Amino acid sequence: MTDVPADRRAVYPSLRDKRVIITGGGSGIGAGLVEAFVGQGAKVAFVDVAVEDSEALVERLAPDAAHAPLFRRLDLTDLDALKTVFGALIDALGGCDVLVNNAGNDDRHTIADVTPAYWDDRMNVNLRHQFFAAQAVVPAMRAAGGGGAILNFGSISWHLALNDLILYQTAKAAIEGLTRSLARDLGRDGIRCNAIVPGNVKTPRQEKWYTPEGEAEIVAAQCLDGRIYPVDVAALALFLASDDARLCTGHNYWIDAGWR
Repeated sequence: MTDVPADRRAVYPSLRDKRVIITGGGSGIGAGLVEAFVGQGAKVAFVDVAVEDSEALVERLAPDAAHAPLFRRLDLTDLDALKTVFGALIDALGGCDVLVNNAGNDDRHTIADVTPAYWDDRMNVNLRHQFFAAQAVVPAMRAAGGGGAILNFGSISWHLALNDLILYQTAKAAIEGLTRSLARDLGRDGIRCNAIVPGNVKTPRQEKWYTPEGEAEIVAAQCLDGRIYPVDVAALALFLASDDARLCTGHNYWIDAGWR
């Protein structure tokens, strides 16, 4: 089963008209997140470096959306641009209630490949922007009187100690610490922060790394049969962003079919 029929998916009334910013929303898991929040009637803005994919997503979703999604190109490693674009998106949305820090890059590399410059690049691509994106939206969440939600995307990879991902896994491990710290520092403002830890999600990018035999090995290592899809990850994100999760903060939430 690759999806849940639309008439059986959860609807969260508290997400209608919520102002949501999603990073890396143009394809893969990110596109699934954009579609899911738009489907809840939220006001969604997303950023990505993949212009063609992102514009195609807007074109596909806009006709049936209560609020057409808004896309802006952004290289999240450029912190000056991040500050400017996020400020413009917050103005366009009239605030920000939910931030989904989804963007990242899991290019493979060996220990011998790593130079100081590559280290900095991988930390900037996978970790640094999550903090600065959160920093950019916190004033708007506070101005709204609290009730904001920040979702940071981690990864199962470092828990499994997968090969050839040492910098990606270092960054993803740090995201769990970042999440705990933000939850503590922002909790009295009514702002929640949680980490979503996906297993291996079937996307075109992941198919680049795994053969059918490799996919079969992953499924065999899971507790549940079947592959995880972006819609499954988005279902968890919707709950954590909604008022139903009002007392959920500072923790990791797994969507991995029990892969260990």
